Amino acid sequence: MSQFERPNIAKMQGYTSGEQPQDGRSIKLNTNENPYPPSPAVAAALHTFATDQLRVYPQPDAKTLRQAIADHHGISIDSVVVTHAGDEALRLAVTTFVAPGGVVASTEPTYSLYPVLAQIQDAQMFTRDLAADWSLPDGFADDVNAAGAQLTCVVNPHAPSGYLSSHAVLEELANQLHGVLLVDEAYADFVDTDGPSSIAMLVREQENLLVLRTFSKGYSLAGLRLGYLLGHPSLIRPILEKTRDSYNVDAISQAIGLAAIQDQAYAQQTWADVRRDRETLAKGLKVLGFNVSSSQTNFVLAKAPIHAAAVDLYQALKDAGILVRYFNTPRLQDCLRITVGTAEQNRRLLDQLAQLLSR
Repeated sequence: MSQFERPNIAKMQGYTSGEQPQDGRSIKLNTNENPYPPSPAVAAALHTFATDQLRVYPQPDAKTLRQAIADHHGISIDSVVVTHAGDEALRLAVTTFVAPGGVVASTEPTYSLYPVLAQIQDAQMFTRDLAADWSLPDGFADDVNAAGAQLTCVVNPHAPSGYLSSHAVLEELANQLHGVLLVDEAYADFVDTDGPSSIAMLVREQENLLVLRTFSKGYSLAGLRLGYLLGHPSLIRPILEKTRDSYNVDAISQAIGLAAIQDQAYAQQTWADVRRDRETLAKGLKVLGFNVSSSQTNFVLAKAPIHAAAVDLYQALKDAGILVRYFNTPRLQDCLRITVGTAEQNRRLLDQLAQLLSR
């Protein structure tokens, strides 16, 4: 600990990322990346990018990309701010709307970066346990308001369960909350529904609603670090004009993001492929005795068979070169979170599990 470190920083634990092997041989089913490559339009954008553009600063507010995002969601450009991945979007929301000593609210379990950002801001973290089916608990809004939360973060579809809350539930929650509601839609592209998968349209009228989106999952660009926030202009304006870093998104990222979001035909095909593979994976796990939660994401949460320990399966899979995610936390200790891979990756995972469970 340095004598110059702020006391709240000295006391906190940082975010723990999923394992990122560099051997090129491991099957990575642990950090919810899209198993399919980015659009060919992304490769073309990289190939034709004029390196002379790197001599000057990029568009400071990513206006061209913001307009494409706005068009995609059917909202106005002043309801969009582009960020350096979804994680910067979260940090900006905390910085902008939560005072030091204030309160950030969420559920348990949830994305583990939320409490980290709250601690950095020297704010308190308030959580409520999710219901048995992973839905929001009764009285959640009342409890959050009583705690004085200035920002409430809800992942939808939920991680790590894959549960999807309805638009009506989230709209009612926004109406009930006294503070800002941030709906983290990192996995919304994989929702299997006949209606809209996002509540983005609500930001036109809902003055306390922010919606987080990312290019990492649906557009296969986790290595790029690009995301955005959607919200009522009154929420977006202070982020765009005050708390956002100058030139926070570089020129290459803006060009790639534009190419990706404009190739909807390709993106939507990969989403459909992931949904198909998700169902096949879930069925295979159930045959092996896992209890698999219904998922609307690009991963499944699988409760280990009664005669097997999830932590032992995690380690045995890792030893065999297959990475999945194990959380040593209450309610998840007997589960594995498994990213949907390619059909071949999923088959190899299921074959390995079958061998392990037959011993």
